[in-house]
Amino acid sequence: MDYIEIVLENIPVDQLELVMADLSLAGCNGFEELDNGGLKAYAEAGELNENELNLIVDKYQLNHSLSNIKEQNWNAVWESNFDPVQVRDFVGIRADFHAPMVGIRHEILITPKMSFGTGHHATTWMMLDWMEGMELAGKSVYDFGTGTGVLAIMASKLGAKQVLAVDNDDWCIENSLENVQKNNCQNIDIEKVETGYQNKKFDIILANVNRHIIEANIHFLVEALASGGQILFSGLLVEDEQPMWELFAQHGLQTEGVRVRNNWISMLCR
Repeated sequence: MDYIEIVLENIPVDQLELVMADLSLAGCNGFEELDNGGLKAYAEAGELNENELNLIVDKYQLNHSLSNIKEQNWNAVWESNFDPVQVRDFVGIRADFHAPMVGIRHEILITPKMSFGTGHHATTWMMLDWMEGMELAGKSVYDFGTGTGVLAIMASKLGAKQVLAVDNDDWCIENSLENVQKNNCQNIDIEKVETGYQNKKFDIILANVNRHIIEANIHFLVEALASGGQILFSGLLVEDEQPMWELFAQHGLQTEGVRVRNNWISMLCR
């Protein structure tokens, strides 16, 4: 699969997360921050909404350039820029070519490809941060928008009984399957889906996706939640908090907590 690389220059620090959020809505699903204040964004060929991209660069007054990236060239580029991630002493995420991490309770091995969810981004970091204090042992877990599969793998390592991880992206399905095998998780099923609909109930639902996907699938997610279960949301900006409180309340959910990191929020509901 080929990708389009968008290079954007001189993004103000206080706008970087906002630019990334807008680009994700335009079809980008991979990002690399540059030392010079720039950003590389990646979208599958044919998935980039160039009209939306033009609106974004006009909105933030950014210089940008586009180029095509062949799949066979991408992995080496991504690996060369991938650093291990650590959430305190709770969990470390690394690739095969990194040395084992010390002083941590859990370690997750991944093949760093284009899939979202390596732990570098604030939203994935907060999901893992929440999961440290959640009771997952013996629970059924639904990972909606699994990306790399990191959250599903974390749930499995924390003793989940069964985990269903889904995504609508072929690359994510391929990458998450590889990562699940790499971590020897026998209780994770991976499926390609287009919506959050499931004909079964889950004790825990993990939804690290953007606001628009949450809004489009909230009724499916609530229907899939077992009585007394919890839904953990992320992929939301600070300004999304009040609308999300209202949306969740409309669907019978009670928000139990909100965490903030780098202008992003994560919300735990029951």
